[in-house]
Amino acid sequence: MEQPRAMLLWVGLGNPEPGMARQRHNIGFMAVEAIAARHGFSPWKPRFKGLAAEGRVGTQKILLLKPMTYMNLSGEAVQAAASFYKIAPEQITLFHDELDLAPGKLRVKRGGGNAGHNGLRSTDRHLATPDYWRVRLGIGHPGDKDRVTGHVLGDFSRADKDWLEPLLGAVADDAVLLAEGRPEDFMTRIARGSGEQR
Repeated sequence: MEQPRAMLLWVGLGNPEPGMARQRHNIGFMAVEAIAARHGFSPWKPRFKGLAAEGRVGTQKILLLKPMTYMNLSGEAVQAAASFYKIAPEQITLFHDELDLAPGKLRVKRGGGNAGHNGLRSTDRHLATPDYWRVRLGIGHPGDKDRVTGHVLGDFSRADKDWLEPLLGAVADDAVLLAEGRPEDFMTRIARGSGEQR
């Protein structure tokens, strides 16, 4: 059996106000909340300019973090937690909304650009590198760049539940593959579950 790696830091990106909880921009928060609930993590507590919970996914020890700084300052919380536990960028994964993926689709990648995402931009700046993992959670594009802000900051609709709840459930169920350093298997398992053709 594969040996656990050093503690991993999994960060869900979102905005902290209660009225923003159901916004598309907060799907990162929703993902780490689903993981915490499924795997019996400790209660969320204020730490590192955010809310943190500790636990294990499989045999891997993981710190979950929800920055409470607002999206454009997310990197402050990521850096604070990474510095405290001496977690290297390649041991960090951010869960975030992705306009360029259809609703319910998911991709995992390491490094790359931020595509204008304020949470990624802030993290790049505070870690001084883009060389961390991203779980890109598709929310779809409204089709017109002038409508992007309203789309991202709009609440998920009732119809979105048909793909949102299964996606979050699959992320939580299959998180052990991500924890084991098997992102391709994680993507494949979730794609099969959603009926996506690869």
